[in-house]
Amino acid sequence: MTDLKTTNWNRADDAVVESAIRRGATRRELLQMLLAGGVAMSAGGVIVGRATKAIAATPVSGGHLKAAGFTSSTADTLDPAKASNSTDYSRCSAVYNRLSNLDKSGAVEMELAESIESTDGKVWTVKLRKGVTFHDGKQLTSADVIFSLKRHLDPKVGSKVNAIAKQMTGFKAVDDLTLEITLADANADLPTILALQHFMIVADGTADFSKGNGTGPFVLENFEPGVRSLMRRNDHYWKSKGPFVDSFEFFAISDDSSRVNALLSGDVHVAAAINPRSERLVEGRPGFVLSKSSANSYTNLNLRLDTTPGQNSDFVAGMKHLVNREQILRAALRGRGEIGNDQPIFPGNPYRNDDLKPKPYDPEKAKFYFNKAGVLGQSIPVIASEAANSAIDMAMIVQAAGAEIGMKLDVQRVPSDGYWDKYWLKAPIHFGNINYRPTPDILFSLLYASGAPWNESHYKSDKFDKMLIEARGSLDQEKRKAIYNEMQVMIADEAGTIIPAYLTGIDAITDKLKGMETNPLGGMMGYRMAEHVWFES
Repeated sequence: MTDLKTTNWNRADDAVVESAIRRGATRRELLQMLLAGGVAMSAGGVIVGRATKAIAATPVSGGHLKAAGFTSSTADTLDPAKASNSTDYSRCSAVYNRLSNLDKSGAVEMELAESIESTDGKVWTVKLRKGVTFHDGKQLTSADVIFSLKRHLDPKVGSKVNAIAKQMTGFKAVDDLTLEITLADANADLPTILALQHFMIVADGTADFSKGNGTGPFVLENFEPGVRSLMRRNDHYWKSKGPFVDSFEFFAISDDSSRVNALLSGDVHVAAAINPRSERLVEGRPGFVLSKSSANSYTNLNLRLDTTPGQNSDFVAGMKHLVNREQILRAALRGRGEIGNDQPIFPGNPYRNDDLKPKPYDPEKAKFYFNKAGVLGQSIPVIASEAANSAIDMAMIVQAAGAEIGMKLDVQRVPSDGYWDKYWLKAPIHFGNINYRPTPDILFSLLYASGAPWNESHYKSDKFDKMLIEARGSLDQEKRKAIYNEMQVMIADEAGTIIPAYLTGIDAITDKLKGMETNPLGGMMGYRMAEHVWFES
């Protein structure tokens, strides 16, 4: 603030300088103007720099945003209940809203809801914003919210969060803009749960989701599953700011090199989730920057426990000792991440069990277990695909480690297109890729409970299921943390999921695109990028 005291400068004077910059004044001309007004050279430089930054941070409307994700298939959907990957999340986030959301720090913020409150953690009152309309002009009411949430309970819908939604046992419309949600047991995490992508709000009675009729920042123009989607700005959007771009086009380029080249050649403005190998290529070219998130996703190796060879616990134990986590982090991920310990609670989460150590890389111990399982020397298929970030590189490292002790792992590389429908959850040994989820309850309910829709290793434990319900209903934070800590140990020891590392998300973008921030819900600003970014004028 020294320059302000020296020159008696105020915000109105700042506006004059900013206006001059917008009219095309050069830095030299501005400094001459300031010197003529009695401003010292050093103070003038600070003022011009500050004004330039202010202009750069001011959103500008216009432009057509093109972004390339890394996965797509003909199963792509605009039904938020069925969304299962970053492509679905990105499209759905452009046309729908949620009741709540997570900001860049992971804190809950309200979106369609003005408030979500409870006195006992069991009966929650949701108050909706006034004047919100769907793209077809229909007003948002409590009936839309109740319809959207109840859909997750209908087995015919096939919701990906059915296991989480089951705790919602009662819904009541108090009036057009107020509703009550009753839970089976108290759960203080409900506002966070409602921030998940799947709980986006659709219009009451919606049966055709190909129209994408939501309350979101963009109106759907065209949607071709597995090909692309095109959306135009919602001129009647209920928020006072954004979106800033006129239109948004999203498609997938599964090959990492092709996706990066599309960015460097100017065909797209965003190349999502690039491989760490491409990092230097992007950084070495002027006009492009990287947007990095914290270690908030992971690629895991899944050994199904309900079929061979994963039915044999000695085989599973051998694989856990065969994975060289340090090498994977160093070589496959170029150091972009943190060592994993075979449980899904991300680093930094207050419920994470930091005392749980990863299984050490020990080829001789792995060989002992493989011999005991009677599989040493057999050819064991391992399905890998670029659909799961860095899975190919990880598979090669594990395969090489196996070869040194006589364990033949047959890495079968399959196309990205259709991987999540044909192989994920189905192949006896395959890779998965899990995005950030903010609470242990959500992660365990989605991925490890006996009835979990994404139970990747088909892990079953009555004890685990009972502990999940007990922790969910406990408002004693110390007790809750103790339960979650024990559950993480159970997963690491008993489940068939191997999590070598937690991955740092890296999106590559043109430096003309402004407003890009990280978000714990995932890359591309938690897949809500299109609503918030703008092009430099």
